[in-house]
This record gives sequence, structure tokens and C-alpha cells, in this order.
Amino acid sequence: MDSENWRHSVLYLTFLLAILHLTQNLLSHFFLGNETVRIKKHPNLPLRFSSDGTFKILQVADMHYGSGSLTRCRDVLPSEFEFCSDLNTTRFLKRIIQAENPDFIAFTGDNIFGSSAHDAAESLFRAFGPAMESGLPWAAVLGNHDQESTMNREELMSLISLMDYSVSQINPSDDDPTKGGLMTKIDGFGNYDLRVYGAPGSMLANSTVLNLFFLDSGDRAVYQGIRTYGWIKESQLHWLRRVSQEFQGQNQDSLHSTDAISTIKPLALAFFHIPIPEIPQLFYKEIVGQYQEAVACSRVNSGVLQTFVSMGNVKAVFIGHDHTNDFCGNLDGIWFCYGGGFGYHGYGKAGWPRRARIIQAELQKGKNSWMGVQRILTWKRLDDEKLSKIDEQILWQVR
Repeated sequence: MDSENWRHSVLYLTFLLAILHLTQNLLSHFFLGNETVRIKKHPNLPLRFSSDGTFKILQVADMHYGSGSLTRCRDVLPSEFEFCSDLNTTRFLKRIIQAENPDFIAFTGDNIFGSSAHDAAESLFRAFGPAMESGLPWAAVLGNHDQESTMNREELMSLISLMDYSVSQINPSDDDPTKGGLMTKIDGFGNYDLRVYGAPGSMLANSTVLNLFFLDSGDRAVYQGIRTYGWIKESQLHWLRRVSQEFQGQNQDSLHSTDAISTIKPLALAFFHIPIPEIPQLFYKEIVGQYQEAVACSRVNSGVLQTFVSMGNVKAVFIGHDHTNDFCGNLDGIWFCYGGGFGYHGYGKAGWPRRARIIQAELQKGKNSWMGVQRILTWKRLDDEKLSKIDEQILWQVR
């Protein structure tokens, strides 16, 4: 090849590289906002108990995040803060994560306050920011206010499922491979089951020992001409029963030593936003915590409590929605616990600190290995100077 042809080849190659570079920049500018494409960061999976035999969950109820520093707080005393905004909610979340060092974070709805969130996606990223920064696995369901901004419920759950370290799901997968993808015959968005495995190196290291059920309790609806809050539908309860039956008949006797209880299927906890209609009955029963406002539930009783009882393994349910209720009460052998209002832009009670709930499951120690769940504890942390710990109680334990 003579020098002239060589120069032409070099010029042609340079021209091609320039075109490729220009095309990449144009695509980035028009379709990606001139930002670098990044891949979702995933937590260490599967979820499992720690080597010390514990699995700790932080429940965050009703953050009601708005638009950040411009969104003012509600129901706080002038003496509490010189200036109060959504950033106080962010600070509380960071403090509680650092103090409790949970294994998992469960957000139980009204994560953002739609009417104050000018851009739903931006508000979601800000609200869940401390969870993503922590690198901990986390999951969320929707409340009745999340969809009141610029995204509908399906779009919200889709985005939440794609966020860093989120293990949230839009809906459960369909078992029928011919249908592909998500279940289509289930109401709502954000119905899914997360399975927690035994401690590393234990006999149950590859077995599910705790199920976490997440359910979409809806927002608002009209029933028989009357406007009411949403409720968990029969299609969702059917799915719950089906998942429960997957464990039915499994012989787990070999998973427990002779001094441990023999269980048919793993214990389960449930998380959703709107209380069920039986919760007001707890006003007349012994509770742990405070019952300070009327229960805002649906007029429709779809049989959630009866379904949980029939499943046999659901030991506790964690809800939100009523911010100044933070009690736990027992209905038909199942504990129902409010998280208590967490966020500063949601309504509260002046002088009554915002709070979070902690749930800790503990494994039973066998002769040579950690075994199944021995007990489930809960307590609350207040957003005061000392992050005060209150109302510790045992929800369930092996008898």
C-alpha cells in the first residue's frame, strides 16, 4: 500500500470514529438526558438470618415525603425545631438505620404525599434515598396518597422495583410459562412474597424459615354508592392461600431438633397500609401502645383476617395509615401492629415524637445448628434526642 492510500485509510478510519462518537453523544442527549447509563445495584440475596440467629426489620410507615426542603412539617411544636421540612424525615431515617442496623427495611405506604410531590419520581428517590445509600435490602407497598402526583400505582411500583437495593416487586410471577411475566388476575400493584432463609452454615441455610407477605390495600373506592378506603381483594387473598398451600404437607420435622417445635410451614409476617375493619375491636381489648385516633378502614370486609387465620402461619401484621396510632393488639391469635407516623409532612400530634417500629425474629438454637424461628419481638424508636426505645414486647414464641 502506497503512502497516498495509507493516508486515505487513516482519514476514513478517523471519520468513522468521529461519526460513532457523535452518534453516541446525540443518543445520550436526546434519549438519556446526557447522563451515563447505570445498572441497578442489587443487595446480597437471598434474604437470610444473620449468623447470630436474628433477622431485624425496620418498618417505616407514612413518610409522606413532599418536595424536600421546601415542604414544611405538620403538627410540631415551635420549640422542637427552628426549621422543619422533609429533611427532618430524611435525617430520622438515617439515624434509625445507623442506630438499629437492620437486616431489611419495610416501607408500608404513603411513602410520598402526592399533593405535595411535584415530581413523583424525584420525591421517591429522595424519600428512599437513605435506604438506597445504606445498601440494605428494602421493599415497599403503596398507601392511599402515593399516586396523587405524576405517576399511577403501576408506574410507582415499577419504579420502586428498579431502585438500588430494592427487592420490591410489581406483582407475583405467573406460574404458567405460557402466560409469561406477571400475574394478570390479581388486583393492585405491589403484591409479593419475600422468603427469608436460615442462618449461614446452619441446617436451614437453604430453606425458607420466614415469609414476608406484601399486599396492596388500595387507595379509595366507591362501594354501594359510598366513598370509602380501599381493601384487599379476593384475588389477592386467593394468591395468599395458594402461596401458603405450596408449603402445606412439606415435612419439616427433619429441619428441627427434638427439642424444637415441629412446624408444617415457615412462619409469616404481612405488611400493608390500610387497616382491616376488625381493628376497631382492639379499642376494647388489651393493647401495647397508644390508640389515639379512629381507625380509618374500608367499609368492605373482604375476609383478610379469616384468610390469615386459615393459613395458620401468619403471626403478625404491620400496617400504617393512622399516624397517631402506634399500638399492637391481638385478633384471633394474630398480632396487628401500627408503625406510628414516621414522616414530618404527614399529620401527627404536636409534642408526640415521630416514630418507627422494629421487628426482630430470632432462631432457636439446636445442639449443633440454628433451627427454625423461636420468637418474634417488636419495639419502637422515637425521633427524640436519644432515639428512645419503648414498648418492647414478644409477639410470638415457641411454647
